[in-house]
Amino acid sequence: MDIDLFDFTLPPERIALRPVRPRDAARMLLVRGGGSFEDLGVRDLPLLLRAGDVLVFNDTRVIPAQLEGRRGEARIGATLHKRIDLRRWQAFIRNAKRLKAGDLVTFGGGVTATAETRHEDGSFTLCFAGEEPVELLLERAGTMPLPPYIAGKRGTDAQDREDYQTMFAREDGAVAAPTASLHFTEELVAALDEAGIGREMLTLHVGAGTFLPVKAQDTADHVMHSEWGRIEPNVAERLNAARKAGGRVIAVGTTSLRLLESATGEDGVIAPFAGDTDIFITPGYRFRAVDGLMTNFHLPKSTLFMLVSAMMGRERMQEAYAHAIANEYRFYSYGDSSLLLP
Repeated sequence: MDIDLFDFTLPPERIALRPVRPRDAARMLLVRGGGSFEDLGVRDLPLLLRAGDVLVFNDTRVIPAQLEGRRGEARIGATLHKRIDLRRWQAFIRNAKRLKAGDLVTFGGGVTATAETRHEDGSFTLCFAGEEPVELLLERAGTMPLPPYIAGKRGTDAQDREDYQTMFAREDGAVAAPTASLHFTEELVAALDEAGIGREMLTLHVGAGTFLPVKAQDTADHVMHSEWGRIEPNVAERLNAARKAGGRVIAVGTTSLRLLESATGEDGVIAPFAGDTDIFITPGYRFRAVDGLMTNFHLPKSTLFMLVSAMMGRERMQEAYAHAIANEYRFYSYGDSSLLLP
């Protein structure tokens, strides 16, 4: 499909630069398969789901994966993308033309890394020196990797360390937050529990590739980035049982959805999973694992807008986004939410 079919115009003032407080005070647009749109709030979620439904969250934790350093006199920026092993990460490099294999890059806090290999997409494998866990080195030298549409308008600060982390975060490894979960609070979770709505966790370490633009004109020519994920056997078992009993599986965020769909066979059975996924969901895809999606508003011509279009229909989502813009919803990572129920 031509990616221009997934384009729309977003006024810059609709891009949220900070989250609302408290987190669950965000607005939420309810989008069903047909009919009018409903302007609600995230706190309405317990009223929109049924007892026996299950929300699936991503428990990945964002690490301070943005690094600034030098190779000699040259300034080098690095955004870690994906862990390779205990000391090596694949990273997207700013000013990459000044870096070659074998070069040593010195970051802040006495942290150094060797550029070992340049990949076809222009990224590098960085090998961090020393014996301290890389996570400790990043706490010393790194900053939170805010999305470009926020970082281009303001600097990263200490508040982002809290704001850009979900309440479910426990597994270190993401370089972008599963932002749909940013709206949840202890109070909202308690209300969901009281309504009999289940909650399950999986892990997908979101990579920096999630922000890369689609450069191909046809979706068939786009190469999707891969990310590592895990679904534990007992989680898969409980999700299958919930669906068998008539409950709906609602993914909280596109990261949860992509991993669930990667783990599910043609028979609709969710299997345990541990490994990489590069699933690319576009209109025409038949969903096997999920019955709905809670998600923020996505960029024009992005793989994530293609995903929500696959779930609800491209024309329906273009109408929903036009409604959201006209009604001054806040967009992107720190913005408002939507609930998609086909």
